[in-house]
Amino acid sequence: MDVYISIDMEGVAGIATLDQIVRGGGGYTGAQKMMTGEANAAIEGAFAAGADTVLVNDSHGTMDNLIPEELDPRARVILGSPKAQCMAHGIGANHGVALFIGYHAAAGAPGVLAHTFSSDFTSVRLNGVPVTEAEVNALQAARHGVPIGLVSGDNEVCAATEKAFPGVITVPVKKAEGFTAANNVHPSVARDLIRAGAAAAVEKAANLEPLPLPEKFVLEVGFQIPLAAEIAAAVPGAERVDLLTVRCAAPDPDRVIDLIEVWYTLAAHSARSRLPILERR
Repeated sequence: MDVYISIDMEGVAGIATLDQIVRGGGGYTGAQKMMTGEANAAIEGAFAAGADTVLVNDSHGTMDNLIPEELDPRARVILGSPKAQCMAHGIGANHGVALFIGYHAAAGAPGVLAHTFSSDFTSVRLNGVPVTEAEVNALQAARHGVPIGLVSGDNEVCAATEKAFPGVITVPVKKAEGFTAANNVHPSVARDLIRAGAAAAVEKAANLEPLPLPEKFVLEVGFQIPLAAEIAAAVPGAERVDLLTVRCAAPDPDRVIDLIEVWYTLAAHSARSRLPILERR
């Protein structure tokens, strides 16, 4: 069986602050090591359960956070951005199961460093329902017939994905105590839990079903500033719902990701262009 792993950083045990997840922050180097350790645990568990291949996609920020030299050499890793499928890049019909490691809760929900794809988004809804990154990525997996077998992160994302993904194994490695505060298990304990969870997910993969694909895909994003919404609404097919909200229909999950990537790029540029004005005040 081919196993796919998408790994983020905010849900890794021992990580709770912005200083840890942003390149150049004082805690970033340590966070890289903890993230790489959890990736290795998932890889080891997958192979222990009989995986033939493992593909790992670095899914955080600039998507080049994992330390390649320290990764299990049996796995292949996709690094760098942008990627056409973003956090689910590389997943295909050859994969028997997908594992989501280090994930976090949605924008507007409680959870450690909770957001959905961008801190410039205040909300992300699909067909009127708030969604986590895990749920959006699971739709891309479902398009290829791939189920989600494991999700690790804080207690909030684990609770959300247990409701969204029937049969999924969740591994809560920390309890949210605030947006930038967490009660963590030790990183070595987290790795043990993830290793066991990955093995169990691979073993039961044949009994899992991919997420059902909805009949329609209507993406709605709330932005931090009006300028971002104004520019995002210029995307063909998009409409501005109100001062800060833009909506657009998509034909499939890949187009949903295309919209998200374009909109968060526009939002980031809008925020930077506004910054000098704010600094002069």
